[in-house]
Amino acid sequence: MEFERTVLKRRMVRHFTTEPIPSASIRRMLDLAQHAPSAGFSQGSAYVIVTRPELRKKVALLQGEGEYSKAGFHGWISEAPVDIVACVSEKVYHDRYNESDKLDDEGNEIEWPTPYWFFDIGAGCMIILLAAVDQGLAAAFSGITDPPGMRRLLGIPPHYHPVGVISIGHPAKDKKSPSLKRGRKPFDEVFHYDGWHATPKK
Repeated sequence: MEFERTVLKRRMVRHFTTEPIPSASIRRMLDLAQHAPSAGFSQGSAYVIVTRPELRKKVALLQGEGEYSKAGFHGWISEAPVDIVACVSEKVYHDRYNESDKLDDEGNEIEWPTPYWFFDIGAGCMIILLAAVDQGLAAAFSGITDPPGMRRLLGIPPHYHPVGVISIGHPAKDKKSPSLKRGRKPFDEVFHYDGWHATPKK
């Protein structure tokens, strides 16, 4: 699929059919996710792929699927054939930046102006969301509000922070988020050429 079409087609789909996803398709999405940016090539992102129905239901429970159902949405987390739990380890980044080639002139770890481990896991998740669309599938991301609970459920190591769940499947007719009625901001409010208050290019 053409890249521009893939990007424009992507949205959070919150209802899936029961049609399974070939394991080769899942592997392709995961292989692509490994090409996400990674500060210092630290590679501190990790993913738990959940396919067992009973385990997906437990993940959905932790994700508050019942509250979504009360709001009129489908139970998309438990019904999706695949749930991918995206995790990232701040420790891996600190370990990497304490290696000799990353220390500053005084031999210390750099000061992190931004927690770039969260940027990197976000980039990986975006690749998976787009890869799903590219393969004729659909996906939705839900943020994790109970990281300790998700760690216990899936045996995630303590230094990994579970960030969100990407639910993937074949799309079914769903209820769209009412937030979409807000519309997209005007181009000139989002993009600023050569300074925030500069005159935008035409």
